[in-house]
Amino acid sequence: MRKIIHVDMDAFYASVEQRDNPELRGKPVAVGGAAARGVVAAASYEAREFGVRSAMASVTAARKCPSLIFVKPRFEVYRAISQQIREIFAQYTPVIEPLSLDEAYLDVTENLKDMPVATEIALEIRARIKAVTGLSASAGISYNKFLAKMASDLNKPNGQAVITPKNGAAFVEQLAVNKFHGVGPATAEKMRRLGIETGADLKAKPLMFLIDHFGKSGQYFYGIARGIDARQVRPDRMRKSVGAEDTFTVDISDLDLATSELRPLAEKVWSYCNAKGFSGKTVTVKVKYSDFTQATRSRTNPLPYAGVDDILGAANVLLAGVYPFKRPVRLLGVTLSSLINDKDADDVEQPQLGLGL
Repeated sequence: MRKIIHVDMDAFYASVEQRDNPELRGKPVAVGGAAARGVVAAASYEAREFGVRSAMASVTAARKCPSLIFVKPRFEVYRAISQQIREIFAQYTPVIEPLSLDEAYLDVTENLKDMPVATEIALEIRARIKAVTGLSASAGISYNKFLAKMASDLNKPNGQAVITPKNGAAFVEQLAVNKFHGVGPATAEKMRRLGIETGADLKAKPLMFLIDHFGKSGQYFYGIARGIDARQVRPDRMRKSVGAEDTFTVDISDLDLATSELRPLAEKVWSYCNAKGFSGKTVTVKVKYSDFTQATRSRTNPLPYAGVDDILGAANVLLAGVYPFKRPVRLLGVTLSSLINDKDADDVEQPQLGLGL
């Protein structure tokens, strides 16, 4: 039986801004752009009381909370604090799987301090984070990743909760499936149409029924409905994709103008990949129109893309494939996925070239 902790910082970006600017404390704060095309990256708990959420359009957030204070993000500061937090984690276990700048899984089944109780480890970690950064964190403790993630939301902010092996299955049964981590709105709606609204409903469905309707995710759903999740905490976890996108001040209808906007996105993606020592085989272009509908197109190579020009070339072709645009374009995005470490790239089988004889 493993001991897993999920640590999640409380309103991380917004809390950093309130920490560094006393005038923002106790006030509704949104990290993001206040412009008409802006998007909320994070919201303080004071802002959340008005219904402001991350990924919400700034104009909508301002309408919900007229007193909302917008602050420009400082990602270099957030990254530095995230590194401080990970150094604290490393004092307790080397088995750390970061999910983002503000959350991570820790496997403390065997830990560097020989502490037998995971709850006490979580308490210590949260206290150390507060002492070092001045910020609060919440934690979930359980015997697998899914339940640890769910537990970390139970007593937010600045709290923690435990889901034991004894009550894991019962906890899942009473939970609405749209609250499950990993079940998005589209999947939740599909489950609802199939008569699945709670964990108990999900548990009642046979394995083959779930596989037939949800593919490879069906087996995962079958397990978590019973409080079972065999996924390991992976300290070498590689992110699945790297992307960049831009929302334009004025909608774009011209293909040449839209194409020119792809280069800075491709450069940003490649700069990150190059710095981290990996590439990818799949380029995806996202096009969001003025009515917020969107289209995506992808191209996969047998070999990893070798540089920004290769990525840009594929992106240009993909964008041309959706032209003429059905509506003016408000956002473009470029993503590189099917990632591979550079050190593994030499092991990729080279395609055989025909001699044309």
